[in-house]
Amino acid sequence: MKPLPFIMQYVRRYKYRYIAGILTLFAVDAASVFIPKLTGIITDGLTARSITWSSIRTCLLGIFLIGLLLAVGRFLWRYFLFGTARIIERELRNEMFSHLETMDVEYYNSHKTGDLMTRFTSDLNAVRMALGPAVICIFDSVVMTLLVVCQMMYYVNIKLTLLALIPMVIICLGYMHYGKVLDDLYTERQDSVSNLADFVQESFSGIRVIKAFVRKQAEILSFSKKNQDTMDKSMRIAKLEAILIPLLDVIIGFSSLASLLYGGYLALIGQITLGRFVAFNQYVNMLVWPMLACSEAAVMFSQGTASIRRVQEILEAQTNVKDTASVTTLDTLHGDIRFDHLTFTHLGNTSPVLHDINLDIPSGTTLAIIGRTGNGKSTLVNLLLRLYNTEPGMIYLDDHDINTIPLKTLRENIAYVPQDNFLFSDTLKANIAFGTKSQDMSRIIAAAKSACIHDNIANFPDNYDTIVGERGVTLSGGQKQRSSIARALIKNAPILILDDSLSAVDTDTEEHILHNLRDDRKGKTTILIAHRISTVQHADLIMVLENGEMKELGTHTELIQKNGIYKDMFEKQQLEASIGEQEVAIR
Repeated sequence: MKPLPFIMQYVRRYKYRYIAGILTLFAVDAASVFIPKLTGIITDGLTARSITWSSIRTCLLGIFLIGLLLAVGRFLWRYFLFGTARIIERELRNEMFSHLETMDVEYYNSHKTGDLMTRFTSDLNAVRMALGPAVICIFDSVVMTLLVVCQMMYYVNIKLTLLALIPMVIICLGYMHYGKVLDDLYTERQDSVSNLADFVQESFSGIRVIKAFVRKQAEILSFSKKNQDTMDKSMRIAKLEAILIPLLDVIIGFSSLASLLYGGYLALIGQITLGRFVAFNQYVNMLVWPMLACSEAAVMFSQGTASIRRVQEILEAQTNVKDTASVTTLDTLHGDIRFDHLTFTHLGNTSPVLHDINLDIPSGTTLAIIGRTGNGKSTLVNLLLRLYNTEPGMIYLDDHDINTIPLKTLRENIAYVPQDNFLFSDTLKANIAFGTKSQDMSRIIAAAKSACIHDNIANFPDNYDTIVGERGVTLSGGQKQRSSIARALIKNAPILILDDSLSAVDTDTEEHILHNLRDDRKGKTTILIAHRISTVQHADLIMVLENGEMKELGTHTELIQKNGIYKDMFEKQQLEASIGEQEVAIR
């Protein structure tokens, strides 16, 4: 869909507000054209000494009442038109956010945060300007021009009127020529602003890495280059506007001068009266604004069109992961999981990440998944959450094909602790209770104790009301992991997934957490992903993934007896631990 039909969907929702604003604008413009006529009547009467004081008072009262009407009318059209543009801006922002919340992981893998943020701010501001001030400029210029021209032709002189309209014709022809150029320039500038915003966002998020690797100067240089690129694109627009706008002023100025000279000449030879010449002078001044408004509207429409396209790209993007027509009515899950010849390949790749996984996980089982980095462990649990789509008939929960389970039901019945341990810039209490509908402190504390983070929180100055900063920056890695685990435990879901969520805690703390999990998760399904044997050795089932394939499956004892990959990993980790203990003893 093109930008104009797209945005008109929103304009039509508030058509009555727009109609009210435009009618008010029309009334204001219609009233304003009578002021020069009244001024001309007074001037002619005074020149001929034929006007009475009563007539002068009547004309002055008329001018005052018209001025009062203009003040009220201008308030009303601003309220209707500016206010409606703000409402549409709010609706677009709400719809964009709601739509992005439904998009799948693949979408965010291919779109940068800074670019999305720019579309929420700078682009929506440009859209608002196109729907508010630009609409006023275009309607005001058209209505005012028509009314003034009619008055000039009827009350003053046709030739003078045609002379005064020359700039309007030049402006329209100029916009037809330069409108597309401005549109392209604004699109390039907005893309550059998005790239700059994304770079800034990444730099601030990764400030610790930048400092640790002494990359401050390199980052400053990179920012300077991107900033320069944005400025260069902005300057191209500024240069074009610097040529067009003064040129417009010159054209208007020469036209006004020519009109006044010719009008003065007609007054001197008696073809028009002095009063009509005074009125004509005021009419010419009233035409200056519509001419300037046309150029302002052209600029705002060019900016708005470029930004509407960028907003439209978000709202028209389609998610691959969504409820299908075959979705069942299901509210709860028990936790039975079955992988049936599961094979998965990421979009754009040819090699499968997972290949022919076959496994039954009865409800109440603790499954551990172990393997080297990059072998598909996280992908497997992401498929359980349906962050990516799988082919039908490959994953079953409670004997339901995962593609037929409503996404809301699926994710409400799974508690998930991701690798990155993301925390919001909020209190610890709010972060732990994030997945629940209430902030019951007894449940929050119980979850924190199970995750072995309660004692740490109790030592913070504000306890559970401590603000953790963006992404939990004020906490250590282990504290963030344990807070994330508490957030999952409070949900008490039938299925719990811990994706390498104990890597930043010491072995003693890990042992306590695992012991608590065994007590808290009795009768519920738990999936542990880890690299340390100590994390997985007490699991009911241990699956060894290698190159996306399930190479080994069994208990810790069974896998040790197989003399395979698992035993090899176990012996290496024991050797590393032994060497570490010897080094500590030597020190």
